[in-house]
Amino acid sequence: MNIAISAHSGDPDRQFSSRFGRCSCFLITDQEGDSWQELDNPAVNAQGGAGSRVVQLLADNGVDAVISGRYGPNAYEALQIAGIEAYLARSGTPRELAASLRDGNLELASGPSGAGYHGRRGRGGRW
Repeated sequence: MNIAISAHSGDPDRQFSSRFGRCSCFLITDQEGDSWQELDNPAVNAQGGAGSRVVQLLADNGVDAVISGRYGPNAYEALQIAGIEAYLARSGTPRELAASLRDGNLELASGPSGAGYHGRRGRGGRW
């Protein structure tokens, strides 16, 4: 299983980014978390549709699951269509979050957890 984690940088030991569609990059690792690949987010400054564009990028890179803090409605729907599992995290480094997923300690998102466009808080606005 390939796991993508929203991140601020390519360092798997730095705090993850809670923003799915607007994070700086994604760190992709395998089930064991032995190797890490940084994937720049081309939609970080998009005017709209960032979440859907990111899902396409992740699907094209063979991602099976993603870990982030919140997912907008369009991003969540696109993840569902692509068959990519969406997990929720509140804090941690990508390395810690990958281990939490392996250990079964992350919550699978049951729906959108953020606003559909920048700046506005959606359901789950505590993030």
